[in-house]
This record gives sequence, structure tokens and C-alpha cells, in this order.
Amino acid sequence: MDSQLRDIFFQLLRIGLWGKGKLSVAEPLTENDWGTIRKYAVNHTLEGIIYDSFEFLEEDQLPPQSLRLKWAVRVDQIERHNEKMNTVIAEQFSLFTKNDIRPILQKGQGVASYYRIPNHRISGDIDWCFEDDGYGKARSFLKEHHPDFEDTAGFSLHYYWKTIHIEHHKNTFDFRSPLKKNYLNKLLQEYKDNQETILIHQVPVRLLAPELQVLQVNIHILKHLITYGISLRQFCDSARLYYTVSSKIDGQALERIYRTTGILKWTHLLHKVLVDYLGIPQTCLPYPYPEDTQIDWMLDEVWHSGNFGFNDERFENGKTSKFFYRPDSGKRLWQNFKRYVKYAPQEAIAFPIIQAYSKFLGKDTD
Repeated sequence: MDSQLRDIFFQLLRIGLWGKGKLSVAEPLTENDWGTIRKYAVNHTLEGIIYDSFEFLEEDQLPPQSLRLKWAVRVDQIERHNEKMNTVIAEQFSLFTKNDIRPILQKGQGVASYYRIPNHRISGDIDWCFEDDGYGKARSFLKEHHPDFEDTAGFSLHYYWKTIHIEHHKNTFDFRSPLKKNYLNKLLQEYKDNQETILIHQVPVRLLAPELQVLQVNIHILKHLITYGISLRQFCDSARLYYTVSSKIDGQALERIYRTTGILKWTHLLHKVLVDYLGIPQTCLPYPYPEDTQIDWMLDEVWHSGNFGFNDERFENGKTSKFFYRPDSGKRLWQNFKRYVKYAPQEAIAFPIIQAYSKFLGKDTD
């Protein structure tokens, strides 16, 4: 995609994300242009958000009717899937709670609730973390009632519940450095009384406190940037979350959290991307970033890698191995290590060590 068409893509994304603005184009887009835009929308799992921009376009700016119809069908599928996920969330939350397990909804549908049209955010699975010893209790519950789960790398387990993919996580946050464990546990206790809830099918589902929700979403982005990349959808999550909860957040406290966890320098990059490309007002950010912050290199990586790096065309002919299922994995991991080690050194260094440990030695096996 050339730079002019990419600019139009981001215009459409901002319009759909915030529900305002007008598309500025020198001449109408061709059918091929719209095909390319749709391709990148799919790669970044943003079909629903781009679709939401259409109501703000002039008649001659809209995609061809045949493509609009296909797009509408896809959005209907997204809505139906999200509704099914919400049904499962309400059912599981109630079931866990009845069994003295205290789940907390992570990312996904929890973050979707902060969007202008929540059911248009694509959500891949349902992620639960747990208070206290809840992970072990939930695992014991599954062993008795739903034994076809699988323990996975990253201190997690997964299974399907009524065809919906579910993940349980031992760790609330995607930090890899073990040096931060005690501090993160302290944060969970400190902000426990500030937890929020969202109503899903009349069930009040528990979320983290706003500061910790932001931390959770943002460290998830960094985790995947250090590996194979991540889509623009997760950056939209961060933008919508900041925009919605900014009045509830103690900016100085959040800056201190980022500094203590060693990712403050990286958050400057993130925040500038949110402002320059996604259009969030700077007043919604918890603290200012340096004026000379350079982000084009990171945005380019995000743009090409797409959703977790699965469809990165730069590596489609790369070599695969029995240890990695993405092409040129070693090369990609090394490149991203070099890119991010100066912005979040503990995370970049700890990732391969902890990932290997969690994959080969850290799984539950009983």
C-alpha cells in the first residue's frame, strides 16, 4: 500500500474509532483501492471499525455496493460471534463465582465495552485471570467438569466452551521479568478496591481497576512487539481505554507504575502513536511524552506485521523449523529484540528465557 492510501486508511480508522470527522481525498477511491484497504483491515482485525466510518462518508466516497454488502455480512458475523462470547462470559463468570472462584475478565470483551460500538470490535477469545488462588481452583474445577483443557506455555491453559476459545492465565499481566512479580502483586492488592464491573447479560462481570486495565492492555502490546508483532486493533484498545477512563486515572501514579516496571520509555512511543495516528486527544494521556519521540519505525513494523505477525508478507517465503511455526522466526525475534531492548530492557532480555522455561518446565502436568 502506498503512503497516500495508507493515510486514507488511517483517516477511515480514526473516523470509525471516534465517530466523527470527514474523509479528505483528492479523488474517489477505485475498486482496487478499496480492496487493498479491506485487505489491511482484515490483517489488522479492524473490519468492524473501518465499517463504522462509512456512515460519515459522502456518497461518492463509499466503497462499491458489492463490497459494502460483503463488508456488512462480515460485520454481522462479528456481531453474532460477540453476542455468543457475551453469553459464555456471563455463564462462566456465574459458574466460577458459585464455586468460590473469583475471575477477572481480561482484554477482549472487557475492553470492547469502552468502544463506541462494542459489538464491532473483533475478539478472538475469552481471557480470564483470577484473584488469590483462583487459577488453581479453576483448573481443579475443569479437571472435574471439563477435562479436555490443555496447559500451554506462558503459564496458561486453554480449552473450548460451546465452541468459544477460552484461556486462563496464572499471571494477570504479561510481564516476563520475574523481578517485577512482588511489585505487581502489591499493585493488585493496592487497587483491589477500585475494580470495575461491566454488565453482560445482566451479570456484573469483574474488571481490573482503570490504572491496571491500562497497564494490562499496554504490556500485552509490548509483549507481542518484542516477538512477532501485533495488530493496530490492540492500539485502538489502548486509545479507547485511555479516552474513556482518563478522568478516573491518577496520571502521576500510572507514570510511576510504568517507571517502576521498566517500560516508561516504551510508553512514550505508544502514546505518540495513539495521538499521531489514532487521533486520541493528548489531554486523555496520563502524562506528556518528549517532543522528539520518534515513532515512524515502530508504526512501520506494526503496519507490516499485522495480527501477531501471521500475515507479514516480508517473511512469507522465509524458512520454517520444527521449533517455530512462523517463517524466519529466529531472524524476526532477534530484530525485535534489538529494536526494543533500549526501551524496555528487562522485558526484552527476560522474554526468551521465561518463554523457554514456561514451555518446557513451567507447565502444570498433574
